[in-house]
Amino acid sequence: MSEKANHLWVKDIRKDDKIKGLYLIKAKKRLATKKGDPYLSVTLADRTGDIEAKIWERVEELDPLFKDGDVLEIEASAGCYMDQVQLTISRMRVPADPVDPCFFLESCPRDAAEMLASLRNVLKEIANPHLKSLSDRFLSDHLFVTLFKKAPAAKNFHHGYLGGLLEHTLSVCEMVLPVASHYPELDKDLLLTGAFLHDIGKVKELSFERKIDYTDEGRLLGHIILGVSMVEEKLGSMKNFPPELELRLKHLILSHHGEYEFGSPKRPKCLEAFALHLIDDLDAKMNGLDRFMKRDRQDGNWTDFNRLFGRYFLKAGPENPEDRTEEPVLNELQRGLFSK
Repeated sequence: MSEKANHLWVKDIRKDDKIKGLYLIKAKKRLATKKGDPYLSVTLADRTGDIEAKIWERVEELDPLFKDGDVLEIEASAGCYMDQVQLTISRMRVPADPVDPCFFLESCPRDAAEMLASLRNVLKEIANPHLKSLSDRFLSDHLFVTLFKKAPAAKNFHHGYLGGLLEHTLSVCEMVLPVASHYPELDKDLLLTGAFLHDIGKVKELSFERKIDYTDEGRLLGHIILGVSMVEEKLGSMKNFPPELELRLKHLILSHHGEYEFGSPKRPKCLEAFALHLIDDLDAKMNGLDRFMKRDRQDGNWTDFNRLFGRYFLKAGPENPEDRTEEPVLNELQRGLFSK
């Protein structure tokens, strides 16, 4: 694509850069300064991330010309506000040629076909014939699999890119096996099936064309309720599925967020539900934090302040431990702790 040649990717934008390129309008808000003058706050994005931008002039003229989800050719300059790189937009126009959506949506670095093959292999561990039949029905549903391979796992924090749902589900399922082996009191078949199905509602909760956003179903119902509904639909065509097993499986899906304040309709009330919540939470946070640290723009050993977790994070050290002595590391750690 010709526009890629001169495009300055969001992850590479630094203070004092001059920017001209195609960016997705991820969000737009009309606000006012303390003096009451209008301005536009815009979130620009490409597949490497997003960045905040402002339009201070010609607001009345420009505001009606674009909306969330549009792609525009932007001219801007990069400055710094509250230790964050921020753009001031000077010009914008609609691009003359069609734009590939993949230019703006990050994709999982792993191959989707290989991940799906690995997931199928892990799910062969399910011995219970009822749970195995249920899992097979989802895996043989062409429309579901097509969406499942492409869907993100979230809008923002973890696995928020094309293929992220499959990557996250595979990771959770893979972690179930050693956990179930270490704790033999767990019902491995139930836990593994719950791990596979816990987030399937996200294929309906999220849209992912030019940007990742919530569908009407997603906003009104959410992926947990949608996922249970999808399971019920498959169970409706199955005979003799044990009612107690159905109840426990639905509970795993309904409780996997753990607590009410995190959007969980129910809290975990059996061992398998507790295990699934903890494994799911671990995988989500490890992925989200890894992405946050890799995208951090701060110089030095410490990231910018993470509002979700309310703290700074220490970045990975040099590849060769001999490149750094213990004393500077301790001093840097102390500075980070006391600067919060």
